[in-house]
Amino acid sequence: MNSRTASSATVPGAPQRPRVRRLVIGPDGRANAAAQIASPNCDERPDDTAISLIVVHGISLPPREFGGDGIEQLFTNRLDPEAHPYYATIASLRVSSHFLIRRDGALLQFVPCGRRAWHAGESAWRGRLHCNDFSVGVEPEGADDVRYTAKQYRMLATLSRALRARYPIADIAGHSDIAPGRKTDPGPAFDWPRLRREIARLEAGSG
Repeated sequence: MNSRTASSATVPGAPQRPRVRRLVIGPDGRANAAAQIASPNCDERPDDTAISLIVVHGISLPPREFGGDGIEQLFTNRLDPEAHPYYATIASLRVSSHFLIRRDGALLQFVPCGRRAWHAGESAWRGRLHCNDFSVGVEPEGADDVRYTAKQYRMLATLSRALRARYPIADIAGHSDIAPGRKTDPGPAFDWPRLRREIARLEAGSG
């Protein structure tokens, strides 16, 4: 089939949808459909540690404001503490996540999956401590009480499928599940049944 069909032709100046159906995680731990922005906030995973968990977070900077560059600045240690009152409280943090999913479904990657991103903090899952060691962190842009978008669910489902194709992923959990009482994200606005339906639909071959 000609790759330049009507459905895939590029219209100058038009926003391009993420090509989520072809998303794969390469041997280097990078997603082929993600914009790569390197974060220094990562290190090596413990030897012989399999990646078995996806942790879903939720983030917006400033809080409840979407589309700015505050998240990228935070994950790359460039956040200006004077740019917003809230930034002064977090600018010294050294944190990161493997992936960020923007409100329009765009995928950004800060840390290759084979390396340990600093996203979970003090945490445990199924009796196992230090979730950063064995998890991939994914940050949909959002807030606990703001609905996430359809494009974000689709990208998260597609990314989850790609991660499961590369690694022995057994579970998907929220930050609030691995750090109860300390973290609340992705919050009550996150629709877990919808994510499960999206994943099931993709795995059934209809998406």
